Amino acid sequence: MKRLHAKRLLLAALTVLLSHQSIGAQLSYSRGQNISPGYEGWEQNEDGSFNFLFGYMNRNWLEEIDVPIGPGNMISPGPADQGQPTHFLPRRNRFIFRVRVPADWGDKEMVWTLTSHGRTEQAFASLRTDYRVDNMVISSETGALGAGSSSPESRMNVPPVVRILGDTELTARVGQPFTLVAEVTDDGLPMSRAARAAARAAERAAEAAEESSSDDAADDAAADEAASDEAASDDSPSDDAASDDAASGDAVADSTEENTGLRLPARALRPPSRVTVGKRGGMHLSWFVYRGAAQATFDPIQVKVWEDTRAAANSPWAPLWTPPDVPEDGIYEVTVTFAQPGTYVLRARADDGALFHDVDVTVHVTSLLP
Repeated sequence: MKRLHAKRLLLAALTVLLSHQSIGAQLSYSRGQNISPGYEGWEQNEDGSFNFLFGYMNRNWLEEIDVPIGPGNMISPGPADQGQPTHFLPRRNRFIFRVRVPADWGDKEMVWTLTSHGRTEQAFASLRTDYRVDNMVISSETGALGAGSSSPESRMNVPPVVRILGDTELTARVGQPFTLVAEVTDDGLPMSRAARAAARAAERAAEAAEESSSDDAADDAAADEAASDEAASDDSPSDDAASDDAASGDAVADSTEENTGLRLPARALRPPSRVTVGKRGGMHLSWFVYRGAAQATFDPIQVKVWEDTRAAANSPWAPLWTPPDVPEDGIYEVTVTFAQPGTYVLRARADDGALFHDVDVTVHVTSLLP
C-alpha cells in the first residue's frame, strides 16, 4: 500500500512538472527577450562560389532591438560586418541576408554571434548537403507552400525584381518627410486568389461567349445538344468542390453576420489545415528599417515583413490579410520621416508571396539645427 501511494505521489509530481513545462513553452512575450540568429542554408552561384543564408528569431512580439556591429553582432571568419542587420524586427524573420564565400570554402564554418538582453547566441553555417536551398525550399519555409508540396506554377515562379528610381544614398532632416520611389517587375506568379478568380471568370465568360456563338450558328437541336454536352464536360470536379466549399463558407459567414453583426470572410472561419506556417500570396512592396537605432514613419503604412500571425494584422501570415492593389505601372511611392538623427539603411522588399528581392537605401538624417 505504501509503495502504491508513493507511486501515485511520484506520478502527481511528474504531472505538475510537465504541466509547468508545457505552460512555460507556450509563453509569449511583448519585450525583454533576446534574439536567436539562425542559419537557413546555402545556395551555389554560377561562378562556383556559395551564399550562406541567415535569418533570426526575435522572441518578442513588440520590441524591436538594435544591436550595433561589434563584439555583440559579428560574423567570423572575416570582417565583423558582412551585411547583417542591426535593427531586428519582432518574431521570425527568414532568409534576411546572404554572405558569399569562395568555391574552395570546403568544410569550414562561418559563425554569426549575436548578443541581446545579456544573452549570447550563435548560428553556425556550413556546406552540409542537407542545408542546400533553392526557390522551392524558400517558398516552403516562408509558408507559401505546404510541407513537401509543389505545383507547376510554383516551380516556374521566379523572384520579383525591385529597382530604386533615384539615388540609393540620401540626406534628410529630422521631422521632414522625403519620398522614395521604386519600380517592381514580376512574372505574375504565384497568382493571388483575386487574380486566379478573375482569370477563371474570364475563362468561363469566354467559354459562354463561344457556346452562345455556336448556338446561334447551329441549324438543328442536335448541334445545340452537342454544344451543351461539351460545355458541361469542361467543368472539373475540383471546380464543383471549390464551389461547394465556397457556398458552405458563405453560409457560415452569413450566419455569423446575422448573430454578431460582424462580417468575416468565410476562409477565416475554417480551422487551420496545415502544420507549417501559412502565408497568403499576392504581390506587394514593403519598406522597413534594416539598420539604424530609431523608428521611421512610412506613409502609406507598409505591409509587415515579419511573421505576424495574429488575426487582422497587416501581414501576409495573418488569417484575414489581403494583398494591396498592384500599381499598373509597377511604380511604388512611399513617404518617410525620421524623428532622430543618424545613419539608417532602409530596405525595400518586393514579395510575390513566395519569393522576394531586397534593395537597400542609405539615409543620413541630420538635425534641423544648422
